[in-house]
Amino acid sequence: MSKLFLPRRTLLKGIVSGVAASIALPVLEAMLNSHGDALAEGKPIPKRFGLWFWGNGIRRAHWTPSGTGAAWTPGEELAPLNAVKEYVSPITGLEVKTATHPHHSGFSGILTGKKYFQVGTTRDTIVSTCDGPSIDQTVAEAWKGKAPFRSLELGVCRFRGTDEGTAFQHLSHNGRNNVNPSEYVPAKVFERLFGAGPTTPQISAARKSVLDAVMEDAKALQLKVSSVDKTRIEQHLESIRSIEARLSTTPALCTTPAKPGDYPDSGKEPIAEVNKAQAELLAMALACDLTRVFSVLFSTCGAGTVFWQAGATNSMHQTCHDEPNPQPIVHRATVFTMQQLAVFLETLKATKEGTGNLLDSSAILCTTELSEGNVHSNDEYPILLVGKAGGKLRSGHHYRSTSKENASKALLTALRAVDMTMPSYGEGAGLTSEPISSLLI
Repeated sequence: MSKLFLPRRTLLKGIVSGVAASIALPVLEAMLNSHGDALAEGKPIPKRFGLWFWGNGIRRAHWTPSGTGAAWTPGEELAPLNAVKEYVSPITGLEVKTATHPHHSGFSGILTGKKYFQVGTTRDTIVSTCDGPSIDQTVAEAWKGKAPFRSLELGVCRFRGTDEGTAFQHLSHNGRNNVNPSEYVPAKVFERLFGAGPTTPQISAARKSVLDAVMEDAKALQLKVSSVDKTRIEQHLESIRSIEARLSTTPALCTTPAKPGDYPDSGKEPIAEVNKAQAELLAMALACDLTRVFSVLFSTCGAGTVFWQAGATNSMHQTCHDEPNPQPIVHRATVFTMQQLAVFLETLKATKEGTGNLLDSSAILCTTELSEGNVHSNDEYPILLVGKAGGKLRSGHHYRSTSKENASKALLTALRAVDMTMPSYGEGAGLTSEPISSLLI
């Protein structure tokens, strides 16, 4: 008997309360070739591109790995990534060449390869925005139409308010003062991914039963596919139901973010809980090919986040200014941040796809806007390239520059890994036509 073939865009469909409901499927055996490493119609498993950003830098003494190439050992601040070390390539020693105003220069430089665009001034500093699209939107534009969502923007730590421009509030930029706001509330992300149509009471009720609505179609499909695919479908639906149930019963995850300028002082922000929920939702979105481009704003540029988990009682930004060296609270906050990045990456690694997982097909740029927050440095830049990009990115290698090379080289490397063919990236002092060739296969 010939193998059942299912198109990659196969959906589970149903009707509940007169409303159409559908759930996308992850990659099943029936969608793959006989080797399980490409889609059955001959196309490769799609690549994904992502950003994961945290604010206010690191502590170099605890960040920079020892050893280079594949023989690197993480410092204390990268140690939380040990479970995904084979997918992580630290890049150290690079410098943002467009630096004139540390936070602003670092943010725009590491996301666009360009100097920031100054909108105005405020207090003793400036107001800025990106002078062009951030790297995620460069990829999103090239890939538009390939997935239902052009890109997906998520946030974790609440925005605490600032008056220094879009660079201090948002991550993904289309151009000057033109942003793609991050969604901080997991329940709203869930609704966007798995809900559809107007938000009337009838449809809201139907959404609560969306899994029940497609169950008949799911059972019919399970009769046709292999036992492996049958189990995969069951696990997929159970994962969605588990996320939905947890979001509906955990008020802390569904609290509306603070408004700009508002500094709530009641309770402790549930950072780890929100991060885990967002990671699971993003993994689901990628596995179902709902999007191929994403950004995660863990904490904003000039982070106003109070990392109470590290013993902080003030914002990360202020703590960087006020805490005496060697800044143990800043160090612990960075370790906590990397623990949250590890949760995100381990969630992608645990999401199987063909013979691999989501990290095998992804290129994810993880970075911040400074090296060390207490001295506002834009050299010795903290950069991680994560994933294998379908075999194009050499993962698990530490690249160390000893000549303060242009940080834009890391951006061009990430773009080349996902098959972007532009000859160069950046502008002015940030322009480069050279990727880091040792990280490309």
